[in-house]
Amino acid sequence: MVTKTPITKGHASHSTFKGNSTTGPVNPVLGFIDQLLNKIPLPRWAIYAIFAAIVFIFLVCVICICAKCCCKSKKKKKKKPDDEISIQGLNGSTTTALVQPSSGDGNYGTTKNRGRLLYSLEYKTDELIVGIKQAAALAAMDTGGTSDPYVKVYLTPKKSKTFETQVYRKTVNPTFNELFKFKIDKADLNESTIVMKVFDFNRFSKHDIIGELRLELNTIDWNHVIEEWKDLSEPSKFEEGNLGEICLSLRYVPTSGKLTVVVLEAKDLKSMDPGGLSDPYTKVQLVLDRKKWKRKKTAVKKCTLNPYFNESFTFDVSFEQIQRVQLVISVWDHDKLTRNDAIGKIFLGCNATGNQLRHWADMLSNPRRPMAQWHHLLSSEQVDQTLQLKHTVRIPLINKNF
Repeated sequence: MVTKTPITKGHASHSTFKGNSTTGPVNPVLGFIDQLLNKIPLPRWAIYAIFAAIVFIFLVCVICICAKCCCKSKKKKKKKPDDEISIQGLNGSTTTALVQPSSGDGNYGTTKNRGRLLYSLEYKTDELIVGIKQAAALAAMDTGGTSDPYVKVYLTPKKSKTFETQVYRKTVNPTFNELFKFKIDKADLNESTIVMKVFDFNRFSKHDIIGELRLELNTIDWNHVIEEWKDLSEPSKFEEGNLGEICLSLRYVPTSGKLTVVVLEAKDLKSMDPGGLSDPYTKVQLVLDRKKWKRKKTAVKKCTLNPYFNESFTFDVSFEQIQRVQLVISVWDHDKLTRNDAIGKIFLGCNATGNQLRHWADMLSNPRRPMAQWHHLLSSEQVDQTLQLKHTVRIPLINKNF
């Protein structure tokens, strides 16, 4: 036999086994993946393309997250040298300069922080005319980098009248151009000081003071009109103590003639009792044509300077009367054995000024809607002098036995 068939057969069978090893599934995991891919009703190239896109998107997200983390760490490293405060570079010897680096002992409230005010002064025959022209570069008191400024003007020590300019929204360079007149003789003028305070208006919280000007009038030459710019300074700490604030809600319905006054709360009231507290309550009174008309009062809150009342009072006021009526709000300290002491008072109406007039105007321009606002209390003497109420004469009872 010339041919060696067995050897050839064995060789062929060996190659066949070798071929099966290369094409057949050796790893069971690969076999499972292959079966899974066969079940998807898409061509293999589409499946591979989708998988590649998913992997690409995942890698892009990972790279973006890593880049952000690296940028944050770099920023923190850069800020470290700037955040260090050198105590030697600070002006002032108190710890206030560490908390407020822009402030120092005696430099608090400079032009950089508070701004400037343009005013005018003129005196004519027992009348002082004060002009509030404009302000510039006022301190930004709101989060948006602006303020809602207005100016309050009064004389001391006889604080008979207090005037307020209009509120200008979202500006640090308001133009007021308003004049205010004070009746005062020359003798009292030389002993008085004019105070011009710039505030930032807030409807539902305390008004922030931006700065003030105080001018002693005995140092001014009245032979000509004074008009000049001056830098605002820090509010004086030696002025008469604050009487407190009160929050009111007003609502008027013209069709039914119902005026609803809600005394919500008061805060930072002046202490009237020896223990440093008070027993406050509030009187709500309507004045019509300068005559006392209707009156109601809240309950007494014991031993507090921040009473919460939340009491509502409704008055019948026709639409014709609402233009002539004044709403007087007074806060009193209750005493059992002695006479009750007046803490402070305000009045709202068409004859009011400043924040009180604005609140009243908001109520009239928004019928049926309650309008709430905080107000600074004024002295009772100042409000009574402004209202100039007509007092009724009481005839004493005649003794019948006489």
